[in-house]
Amino acid sequence: MGFFARIGNLIKGFFSLFISDIEKENPDIVYESAISQRVEQYKKLTKAVSGIVYLRNKLQKDLEEKTAQVKEITAQIPVAVQSGEDEVATTLIEQKNTLNAEIEGLQSELQKTSQDAEDAKKNLITFQGEIEKLKREKESMIAKKETAEARIKIQEQLDGLSTDADIKALDGVRDHINKLQAEADVTKEVAGGGLSQKLKDIKAQTTSSRAKAELEEMKRQMQAQRQAGTEKSLGG
Repeated sequence: MGFFARIGNLIKGFFSLFISDIEKENPDIVYESAISQRVEQYKKLTKAVSGIVYLRNKLQKDLEEKTAQVKEITAQIPVAVQSGEDEVATTLIEQKNTLNAEIEGLQSELQKTSQDAEDAKKNLITFQGEIEKLKREKESMIAKKETAEARIKIQEQLDGLSTDADIKALDGVRDHINKLQAEADVTKEVAGGGLSQKLKDIKAQTTSSRAKAELEEMKRQMQAQRQAGTEKSLGG
């Protein structure tokens, strides 16, 4: 193989791959092209079938006409014989025999043509069904493609969302809240054991002692008054 031939094959190969990639990315175009080609073939097949049907109908008509002629001639032959027209009768008989031979040929050809027409019509119906099937397949496959692409896109988006950042953010929030809680606990503990709290405690204790002392003094005075009243009563 020559150099230029190899280059040509290489270019054809690249072009074929390029076309193949385009077809894979645009399946609807490929399906439409296949459907269009089949529709065109269906039209040609319909035309061919119509030709067979036309031939069958023509043969049927010819057979009916020749059968009618034989019937007519068959009726004329006895009349010719009775009239003494032997030459006419002979001619009529020859015509009848010729027509019968033609009728036999027509019947055989009509039978074959009729079968061809039926087979062609069945093939036409089958071909039409294939076109409809291909149309349904196109819709189904395009739907599958779109669904698959959507799922892939969603998965890619999910894969692109890393959870590490979210986890780190949550850990940071948790640590901050725990630190705030610890700081509050420390403040409470320091406030409970500090000088300010001690002063408050001493003040509270002092207030309580004074109140108790006043209470004892009131009790002593009331006791003294009762005692003095009793002594006065006895002296009188």
